[in-house]
Amino acid sequence: MPASFKTLDQIDVAGKVVLVRLDLNVPMKDGVVTDATRIERQAPTVRALAERGARVVVLSHFDRPKGKVVPSMSLKPVAAPLAAAIGRPVAFAEDCIGDAAAAVVSKLGDGDVALLENLRFHAGEEKNEAGFADALASLGQVFVSDAFSCAHRAHASTVGLAERLPTAAGLSMQAELEALGAALAEPQRPVAAIVGGAKVSTKIDLLNNLVARVDAVIIGGGMANTFLHAQGIAVGKSLCEADLAETARGILAKAEAAGCKVVLPVDAVVAREFKAGADNRTVDVAEVAADEMILDVGPRTVAEVEACLAGSKTLLWNGPFGAFEIQPFDAATVAVAKAVEKLTSAGTLASIAGGGDTVAALAHAGVVDALTYVSTAGGAFLEYCEGKELPGVAALSR
Repeated sequence: MPASFKTLDQIDVAGKVVLVRLDLNVPMKDGVVTDATRIERQAPTVRALAERGARVVVLSHFDRPKGKVVPSMSLKPVAAPLAAAIGRPVAFAEDCIGDAAAAVVSKLGDGDVALLENLRFHAGEEKNEAGFADALASLGQVFVSDAFSCAHRAHASTVGLAERLPTAAGLSMQAELEALGAALAEPQRPVAAIVGGAKVSTKIDLLNNLVARVDAVIIGGGMANTFLHAQGIAVGKSLCEADLAETARGILAKAEAAGCKVVLPVDAVVAREFKAGADNRTVDVAEVAADEMILDVGPRTVAEVEACLAGSKTLLWNGPFGAFEIQPFDAATVAVAKAVEKLTSAGTLASIAGGGDTVAALAHAGVVDALTYVSTAGGAFLEYCEGKELPGVAALSR
């Protein structure tokens, strides 16, 4: 978390053109937004600025046009869902810089909102080119950064604008930083972390950072198989990165030295094929047959996880326990999610979760709204939890 950053209530915006960086890279099919969740999450920032008399200019990228104009990647279809989310009309500019953008901005009155075309239609955005950043900055007087999910990128609209204009964090950026700060910087202890997912290789930095910061790390998903293998336990046909056994042992040793408890599966749900409804059995992790694969953790492991969480005050969750996309291998993830929901509602656990698969798993369990905070950011959430400095967050302190 940055040492200090300004919030919306610390800046004067009345009558000023405020450039607001959102992440409107939303699911779309045939030119129609199919999921407006991300828009709705960021709408309060736009609404708050407009209600205070700002002339709001929304900036965003969409997809990966790689510096070229790709009509199918236009942000124009997002204007209507944004307008619906904020309860105000949204004008649209056919470019994000130059005459087309300036003409739309110049017509804004106090409380009006405009959306500019895809930033990534210009190569200068991802390269953080000075000329492009200057052109963006010339359109406004204040910059509000509200796209935490893009903060791990040093782009013109995440870093360049913060270097050129008075800057504040938007409401969703503020909420994200405060939630992550509560989990990692100044948490209520004991702190537990659930780290799941398919591969250890994608979570090495995360695990190394967490075992030095938290009191317990619970490892699930396919990556747990690599840790079991590293301890000499045969995992049959399960997903396993055998070449990372030494890395896994190193993480376990680091955890022990730091006094961090590591919870690994003690039983597992196994099957001979990866498909919904496949014949399966629950076995001790030492009893997985050579032709079987681990697709979920078993009830004894779930009970151990629940006991660990019951004794914790803060939880950081990234990654599911099993193949939650197919039944019955979603059982452990759903059971733990329900336990977290209960502890959170009882006020004994602050629960912070994030990452694409994690959000999908929590949604599958029906508990997204029950946790203390669920981040929709992917790479930025992971990099923050890895202890890395995010350029777009660091820029807030300038």
